[in-house]
Amino acid sequence: MKKDILLGILYVSCLIVIWGSIGSLIDYAFLQRNLYTEGSLGQLSTFSISGLLFTVLGIQSFSIIKERIFKSTN
Repeated sequence: MKKDILLGILYVSCLIVIWGSIGSLIDYAFLQRNLYTEGSLGQLSTFSISGLLFTVLGIQSFSIIKERIFKSTN
């Protein structure tokens, strides 16, 4: 497997874990404050908005991270 494909898979996997963790922390706080209930549109919105933000962040930061990793391994 090529280095850049492996890097892409690892990058997306890490980003998904981080997004899920942060989204869950935000969701937990909202649920504790009774801002919405489990399975509601509010919960869907929380994960959708945080997912969209992480997608934009991931796309923008990938080229920077890829450049730094390949520069350090060459």
